[in-house]
Amino acid sequence: MGFGGSIFLIALGAIFAFAVEADLGWLNLAVVGWVLMLAGLAGLLVTLHFWNTRRRTVVARPVVEDRVVAERVVPVQDDRVVEEYREVRRPRRTV
Repeated sequence: MGFGGSIFLIALGAIFAFAVEADLGWLNLAVVGWVLMLAGLAGLLVTLHFWNTRRRTVVARPVVEDRVVAERVVPVQDDRVVEEYREVRRPRRTV
């Protein structure tokens, strides 16, 4: 639901529970307000729980292995050898 939706439900429930004095006969707006406030509080707690578990980080060091997969093939054009130059950099370690 998110922080915004939870706070909106809490505020709307508080308005219905404490500020509105309408008589609808079959519907008690104070009860509706309390239900909305409890739903907003539950949504806020669930959102906080998911945000806290999301922020945990696991520090793992990557295993980097150097290995040759296949020998390079050097193409020949018009009795000339064409060489290819590649620069391979290892990824930076993150902390």
